[in-house]
Amino acid sequence: MMLKAWKWYQNCLSVHPVKTQVISSGVLWAVGDVTAQYITHSAAKKRLQLSATDEEPKFVINWNRVAVTSMFGFGFVGPVGHFWYEGLDKFIRLKLHLMPKSARAVATKVAMDGIIFGPIHLFVFFTYIGLCSGKTIPQVKEDLKNNFFPALIVEGGVWPFVQVFNFRYVPVKYQLLYVNLFCLLDSAFLSWLEQQKDAPWKQWFKPFHSSREKRSQ
Repeated sequence: MMLKAWKWYQNCLSVHPVKTQVISSGVLWAVGDVTAQYITHSAAKKRLQLSATDEEPKFVINWNRVAVTSMFGFGFVGPVGHFWYEGLDKFIRLKLHLMPKSARAVATKVAMDGIIFGPIHLFVFFTYIGLCSGKTIPQVKEDLKNNFFPALIVEGGVWPFVQVFNFRYVPVKYQLLYVNLFCLLDSAFLSWLEQQKDAPWKQWFKPFHSSREKRSQ
């Protein structure tokens, strides 16, 4: 069964590469958001510390939020990710003249992915989610202040290890699929982070905001 599904995916990827990447990205980001909603629900239930006589709150999926998050996968991660990995590989081979699987090529790809694509991905995600939830531009800017640096720092400690394996061992046409599997966790994390509002642990990152604002003055 799994082998048939994999062969079907390979065929779809060969015939319709962009469409296949777009659809798979949207589906995985939808699953990731449902996971994030369940995590948030479970955490809230523990905080309430219900007594034996209290009725346990039921987990109800917010399908509107799932649709919004899924559209981020469809509209941004899928198409942009497809051309990013294809373009990055061509840049390394044709412009820098590096062997694609060499240590130098892998290190360059990881660095460019973390410095260029990572911050853009986070900026677009939090801006898009904020606007779709009906927030004003000033509110979205405030959310970016609260969420951008925590996400960038946490993901910056994880994604380089994920991408080293990706760029070293995974063929280019499957690299977005590999990343999308980890995006299942990533979308859950980002959706959960966006729901944390002004959580106390986010205050740890206030020095980053203040130092940046001082330099901009």
